Amino acid sequence: MNQDASYFFCGIGGSGMLPLAMIVQAQGGRIEGSDRALDQGRTPAKFDWLRAHGVILHPQDGSGVTRSDQIVVATGAVEDTVPDIGAARRAGATIVTRPQLLSRLFNAAPTSVGVAGTSGKSTITGMIAWILSQAGREPTVVNGAVMRNFADADHPFASAIVGSADLFVAEVDESDGSIARYDPSVAVVSNISLDHKSMEELRDLFGGFTGRAGTAVLNLDNVETAALAQGMEAGRVVTFSLGNAEADLSAHDLEPLAAGMRFRLSDQASERNAILNVPGAHNVANALAALGAVRALGVDLDQAVAALETFGGIKRRMEVVGMANGVTVIDDFAHNPDKIAATLKTLHAFDGRLLILFQPHGFGPLKLMRDEFTQGFAGLMRPDDVLLMPEPVYYGGTTDRSVGSQDIAAGVRALGRTAEALPDRATCGDRIVELAQAGDRVIVMGARDDTLSEFAADLLERLKS
Repeated sequence: MNQDASYFFCGIGGSGMLPLAMIVQAQGGRIEGSDRALDQGRTPAKFDWLRAHGVILHPQDGSGVTRSDQIVVATGAVEDTVPDIGAARRAGATIVTRPQLLSRLFNAAPTSVGVAGTSGKSTITGMIAWILSQAGREPTVVNGAVMRNFADADHPFASAIVGSADLFVAEVDESDGSIARYDPSVAVVSNISLDHKSMEELRDLFGGFTGRAGTAVLNLDNVETAALAQGMEAGRVVTFSLGNAEADLSAHDLEPLAAGMRFRLSDQASERNAILNVPGAHNVANALAALGAVRALGVDLDQAVAALETFGGIKRRMEVVGMANGVTVIDDFAHNPDKIAATLKTLHAFDGRLLILFQPHGFGPLKLMRDEFTQGFAGLMRPDDVLLMPEPVYYGGTTDRSVGSQDIAAGVRALGRTAEALPDRATCGDRIVELAQAGDRVIVMGARDDTLSEFAADLLERLKS
């Protein structure tokens, strides 16, 4: 990377772009950027923070890209219809995608940990980051979400850690195929299930990712990741499982706590008790994945377990916003069937009706996983739970809109559970306020929309009155 170069991030406020921009800035790059949310007046605090940290912001109309020496970083598709990209071509500026830039930084590090999988990536990445930091290893970390252990008044958007260039930890993505760019020292795959691509494509991508790694950390409880483990040499694999003692790391006697989990950890040679302060069996599995990764880097297991007990979680991962008149409001990133299932199972470990707002993150995923969404909600909701759905996030374009929230809600009702599809999110909010009673838990689910957190906070204020 040219450390003295001028970088222009198109979509700089995004969960993937912001941490990368901060890493590039820390390594000497000059940072400018634009964002559609900035133009629309959404999440102003984020953009005020970027300005305060030396980032020059422009409207997303191409006006910020004027020089051939600028390196324009695009989120994914590089299309001339995006004003900044069109301006970059006219100015003769270099254009790179976020995955291209991140993978260059990642692959340049002598030791690297790539965290992949359909679900759990951000939490596992945060756990690894916290363990390594507590062990004095000073990792550089790029995550797709804010890590609460590293957030403070000056770093409210702590999705990146600027550490040593010798140890790089990153959440990597299979949805756009960019996972194929990464050559990790340690590859973690939490699970593999249908999400953005066909299973055939996913098997090829994850198989290549683990095949290029020095060590792969794989989940024996998932059919697809277990198959990857069977195809690799024993000395290159660390396996983990909930309950399967044949795994290198396994968890037993899981006990839900008020705000976390207690379990017995076995590494075949010994056993120890472990406590997490994040809830759910899925977070125990995430912890095992993180322990497998740091074990491959030589971190002492007892030290790693102790660090995990103080892991504070990831923002928007079952984050309790607050309680009003006996109603708890929870903000959650769940947006695919696996993540939704993990959240509902965790919440149903305790009594109380769920009022579920699920804002789908696109029309494409609804069409691809219509049956999985319908059966997942209907199978995990209790008879008194209520599902409320606005239409999916839609920022324009030629997306196939043939399957919408009405279709999912109708399918859930046909399977015997209560579901309503309403015109917009505001109407869903009105309905929640109308329905909510003491003892209920309101869960706000969705991705690709930072204003969901604002919506959850607003709901809490309305419930107070």
